[in-house]
Amino acid sequence: REVISEGSIDEEVCAAANDNAPGQIVISGHKAAVERAAELAKKRGAKRAVMLAVSAPFHCSLMAPAAEEMEVALSVVNVKPPVVPLIANVTANSVIDPDQIKQSLVDQIVSMVRWRESVQLMAEVGVDTLIEIGSGRVLTGLSKRISRNLNTVNLQNPEDIENFLKLH
Repeated sequence: REVISEGSIDEEVCAAANDNAPGQIVISGHKAAVERAAELAKKRGAKRAVMLAVSAPFHCSLMAPAAEEMEVALSVVNVKPPVVPLIANVTANSVIDPDQIKQSLVDQIVSMVRWRESVQLMAEVGVDTLIEIGSGRVLTGLSKRISRNLNTVNLQNPEDIENFLKLH
């Protein structure tokens, strides 16, 4: 937290964007502020500080215009209560109310992703298998670091999904 605070100077934003796993925090904000914070982190003993090639400063206050657009877009969407509880990674809590689900989607744009806590909660409430759908295995790897008791499955394309569904 000190590194993030010290990275922010004047009007430049530097914020925690993702609490991914033990020992892995992603920061976001103005490029200069993030670079300062990364250098401070290295000086204070961080094993690594890597600048990610991203198109925007996700999960921080600089995304407020996008959050406003999302809120407008979701205002006309009819969200039904989920069949199973949804864990919103912006709060790391279970959400079943449709209005809370919409608000979580808006808040997530400008707030830190609490992936570590979300996976811990899933494990605590009895989830035994996590399925990651999409290219890459980032969430699968992070989840294994958080809770070794979880089975993880990675499905990267429609064929993987079809094969998985045939087996389950």
